[in-house]
Amino acid sequence: MLKVGLTGSIAVGKSFVLGVLAELGCRVLDADATAREVVEPGSAGLSAVVEAFGSGVLTTAGSLDRAKLGALVFTDEQKRLRLNSILHPFIISAQDQQLREWETEDPDGIAIVDAALMIESGGYRRFDKLIVIHCRPEVQLQRLMARDGFSREEAQKRIAAQMSQEEKQKYADFLIDTSDGFEEARLQTERVYAELKRMMLT
Repeated sequence: MLKVGLTGSIAVGKSFVLGVLAELGCRVLDADATAREVVEPGSAGLSAVVEAFGSGVLTTAGSLDRAKLGALVFTDEQKRLRLNSILHPFIISAQDQQLREWETEDPDGIAIVDAALMIESGGYRRFDKLIVIHCRPEVQLQRLMARDGFSREEAQKRIAAQMSQEEKQKYADFLIDTSDGFEEARLQTERVYAELKRMMLT
């Protein structure tokens, strides 16, 4: 099975590209979904987060209050790095288990794992190829403000907290630019998929 990482900064269109790849027949895994699973109530991941950040990050029902935790870590780089170091082993273990199952079911298939921090964590090295999604900075800013209701300043802070788009692009085997809308991004995604399929045949 060809294992492909997909990454990019916040609000660049990763979910759209992942959706197109799923339509084309790839097995897709969204790291955000995995990240939610590993901190479900009663999980070892949630216990580790509470131990590090206190019970103030829980809702009254005992589940993780993602908004509270997000506000806590986005303003403090040390806390953000600490959270990532706690969660990444749980996320990678869950991903690897899913990939093993898929490989048994579909050894000639293509698996795509989408994760925003794949390069920063070094997780991209686990994959055969890496796709980096990007767009023009002003497009990214407008999308983030529209999607999450952030002010311009808050959106800029969120973007600045991540590795720059330019830096991420240096790691890419394939680049997909979503700046000019979804139709153009779909065409680029289809071209990348065709190239991945060709690699499976060689």
